[in-house]
Amino acid sequence: MTRRRGRRGFTLLEVMVAIAVVGLVGVLIYGAFSGMNKSRNNMQKVNDRYQQGRQALDRMSRELSGAYISLHQPIDQRQYARLTQFVGKSQNPADRLDFNAFAHSRLEADSHVSDQVELSYFASTDPETGRLDLVRRADKYLDMEPDRGGLIQVMVEDIVSFDVRYLDPTTYEWVEDWNSSQVAGQLNRLPAQVWIELVVNDQRRGDTIKFATKVSIPIQLPLDFATK
Repeated sequence: MTRRRGRRGFTLLEVMVAIAVVGLVGVLIYGAFSGMNKSRNNMQKVNDRYQQGRQALDRMSRELSGAYISLHQPIDQRQYARLTQFVGKSQNPADRLDFNAFAHSRLEADSHVSDQVELSYFASTDPETGRLDLVRRADKYLDMEPDRGGLIQVMVEDIVSFDVRYLDPTTYEWVEDWNSSQVAGQLNRLPAQVWIELVVNDQRRGDTIKFATKVSIPIQLPLDFATK
């Protein structure tokens, strides 16, 4: 005699429990991947902030190492159309630095430019976010206004402070301001070294990141090609 094996059917409750278990597993998997993706994005943003700060200091170090002052003037004073200087102003919360340097790269053939450039570092408020940014001004055409003109670009976004100090080679003391164009300042002189400290916001961690570096200026004496 042959016996049939019966097949047990699933009740509605069992089906609902199975669906709930599958759904719970799916939620857990999604949560795990979502958390990993969020952590990765946060780490990437933190790394971007560090990279932005380091690149800014590296660029300023390269350009400051080429700083110079020129006393060379044409015989005819009416043809005098260029002024070089090194001026650092202590301001709160961000200092300003205007100087000339041999730091320009000539990228266009037959262009009437050289390796000389006017440079400025200062803070500017972003009109959209209201945050303070560190910007760089560069003008490849030298004129009588070494602190104006040219192209302005953002170097570091959302900064807290930008502090610059200067080592006086005559006193070996660090000073907050420098002015090579005034008798009351450091007339026709350059600092031996420049200390830069940059503090930026890290909104993701609710903290700040500080960068600092020290730059030596090789060209200490002003350039003068006049025939003695």
